[in-house]
Amino acid sequence: MRISHKAIYQALYIQGRGALRRELSACLRTDRALRVPRARTRQRGKSFITPEVMISERPTEAADRAVPGHWEGDLIIGLNSSAIIGTLVERTTRSCFYIFHPPGHGSGARLKNGPALAGHGAEAVRNAITAKMAMLPDYLCKSLTWDQGAEMVQHAQLKIDTGLSIYLCDPRSPWQRGTDENTNGLLRQYFPKGTDISRYSERELDAVANALNCRPRKALDWKTPAETVEELIFAT
Repeated sequence: MRISHKAIYQALYIQGRGALRRELSACLRTDRALRVPRARTRQRGKSFITPEVMISERPTEAADRAVPGHWEGDLIIGLNSSAIIGTLVERTTRSCFYIFHPPGHGSGARLKNGPALAGHGAEAVRNAITAKMAMLPDYLCKSLTWDQGAEMVQHAQLKIDTGLSIYLCDPRSPWQRGTDENTNGLLRQYFPKGTDISRYSERELDAVANALNCRPRKALDWKTPAETVEELIFAT
């Protein structure tokens, strides 16, 4: 008799209940939730995603890191959605910015059935990214790669505000934002999973970004991201 590994996983998920379910899940290497059949996930569409914004349309210069100015981004959510950190990492220099979203971040009251203004709402994320990119010269603002989270629903307006070309990763493909994922791993050394991020201030978050930007990287021949950006500015 033969049985696939998927059948074993399904049996553990379905048969376990209550304390038994938690005990069985803890023994799994990934400790993940119930898997959804691929056929069902393919049926999930998002109205704001169009073919021209998919990562397959991203120019080669962004993929091979030949030209700076191509960014990757993501959101890190604190304990019980206490606060949110938006991460922005430049692919060539590995320099990073962090955007702090305290609870209730946003301006003005939300209109009924209007866009979310607080936390990781699309408008709050768009405004925060726009503010960060306004600090950079035009040659460092070419594109931004993000996942298909609902916070990117205003990507068309974000492109107008910043001049960035927006590209979205395929579903469940974090390796397509590998630079950002690796940098988020460094960030988690300062803010481990389960951290109440609301206890920290934007100044403290900026200090962490500065520490990472001054950290030598093997991928940069042991130069720091800050040194790499400085060399780029002088060369331009």
